[in-house]
Amino acid sequence: MEIILLERVEKLGAIGDIVNVKPGFARNFLLPRGKALRASEANKKKFEADRARIEADNAKRRDIARSEAKDVDGASVTMIRQASQTGQLFGSVAARDLAEVLTAGGHKVNKNQIVLDKPIKTLGIHDVKVALHPEVVVMVKVNIARSPEEAELQAKGVDVNADMFDREESGFVEAFDPNAEPGIPTDEAPAPVAEAEPEA
Repeated sequence: MEIILLERVEKLGAIGDIVNVKPGFARNFLLPRGKALRASEANKKKFEADRARIEADNAKRRDIARSEAKDVDGASVTMIRQASQTGQLFGSVAARDLAEVLTAGGHKVNKNQIVLDKPIKTLGIHDVKVALHPEVVVMVKVNIARSPEEAELQAKGVDVNADMFDREESGFVEAFDPNAEPGIPTDEAPAPVAEAEPEA
């Protein structure tokens, strides 16, 4: 389907470009969000008549976004979530969740501005794109942990999952076989020496 872009769209083009896209992408995303018009002759004429106003409006929104970007760019937020021992979240963190925590932290962001290919499903520090305007994209850091203490460790560069795994490994013998030598897995512990049979 041929459309006229009303704003810059990543990997597609800039304002006024006429591009071919899949019908579903146009109908479900570009057209309803006011990012494009069907490239009919009537719409082409309408766009050219309104082009100066559209470009001026875009420039104004871009300037506002650049001003807001100074506050949002490089922001860091912490989210406490339940997760398995391997670091897999029980559930996931979606754009809506990120927008809420950023807004609570004093950053003016809505869920449509969060650029996530798929929801976040693991603990750790994640770099997330925020498109305040099609031409103004910033990065924020999202620290997802099981507790504030874990979040603090992660912020210092500690891999809490690897650290937990190491602690479990080192404590494995003591936890399951108190008589085994520390540091030796139970299945590798020396076999007990059999007592000699008394002579008849």
